[in-house]
Amino acid sequence: MSNVDYKVFRNETREWLENICPKSMTGKVNDVAELYWGGINAEFISDDQKHWFEAMYSKGWIAPNWGKRYGGGELDTQQHKILIEEMNKLKCKPPLFSFGISMLGPALLKFATQEQKDKYLNQITKGEIKWAQGYSEPNAGSDLAGLQCKAEDKGDYFLVNGSKIWTSYGDKGDWIFCLVKTDFEVKKQMGISFILIDMKSEGVSTRPIKLISGKSPFTETFFDNVKVPKENIIGELNKGWTIAKYLLTHERQMIGGVGGNDGKFDPRKIASEYTDDIDGKISDPILRNELAEYEMNDKIFSMTIERAIDEEKAGNNSGAISSLFKYYATELNQERMELIMALSGHSQMIMDSEKTKNGYIAKQFLRSKGNTIEGGTSEVQLNIIAKNILELPNK
Repeated sequence: MSNVDYKVFRNETREWLENICPKSMTGKVNDVAELYWGGINAEFISDDQKHWFEAMYSKGWIAPNWGKRYGGGELDTQQHKILIEEMNKLKCKPPLFSFGISMLGPALLKFATQEQKDKYLNQITKGEIKWAQGYSEPNAGSDLAGLQCKAEDKGDYFLVNGSKIWTSYGDKGDWIFCLVKTDFEVKKQMGISFILIDMKSEGVSTRPIKLISGKSPFTETFFDNVKVPKENIIGELNKGWTIAKYLLTHERQMIGGVGGNDGKFDPRKIASEYTDDIDGKISDPILRNELAEYEMNDKIFSMTIERAIDEEKAGNNSGAISSLFKYYATELNQERMELIMALSGHSQMIMDSEKTKNGYIAKQFLRSKGNTIEGGTSEVQLNIIAKNILELPNK
């Protein structure tokens, strides 16, 4: 039994956040460029942002549930949940936005050597490295294990050749965590290794990928005879597929966060701005019904997340639950953006207007189409849910 008084912890957390978090570090995040990403060349955009990051780092709340040895706060599951709830109530912006925290860190905690944990986890919480992810490849599609990027054993180092695609912020990353093929003679999942590569290494290059939604965070990443020290392998050689699957559960949880109604794109607010009835209602009964249906689905999703957190506390949560979140959240986000476009009508479709903020909503609508592809397609998630949660037969 825990000796923590969670009511006291909540009150103390709320008071601390109210006193410490600057007003400018609260509210909607309209662009990820507003957030502090960390990295070798990172700069704070304001003194408030610097103060907010340093205060949260001193508290151990950059990665609240990690051990203090790694710069974390050692919060238990319930404390972590309370912290997130109180930050959400105050609309606190993340003090550090990092793939190192949301994806790589949990994998390192589970599979890395102690020396690797001490090195990389502390760099992550200090915001010293900006990480990119090297999973997808041009010819593999949803077959993540169908890799061609290879790492050849050259004695003291691996020689990496190949390419990755859809690398988020690959052109801005300091390091990249990659899946590479280290044995082509065995079943494809068995010959994969998980490796960390310095993006400044000779032979690493990137090329931007343009999207219909406008500016894009994605790049192609190329490795041409890149030398990587052997100590950069995480876990056992040729056993990287296990790490890859574990990391994907955390990536899908992160992507699953796009589905909830965060207030930035609230269909109800849009509806109030574009009502076309004298009584303040939407005159179209079909559109009214769609709005009500969305609100119910949004509430159900929030309740499902709460239930999953409670099940995790009880030790009953399956790792496959992240696929459920990823599937439902991304489908819900598409539903939300389609509804917002229907509510706002043609007025928001103009791309070069100050009134539409250069087509901001329309671009977000277009971008939402990629949500059900990135991190594993909806079809892949449904297969995982069927097999690991519903326990349906393979045939």
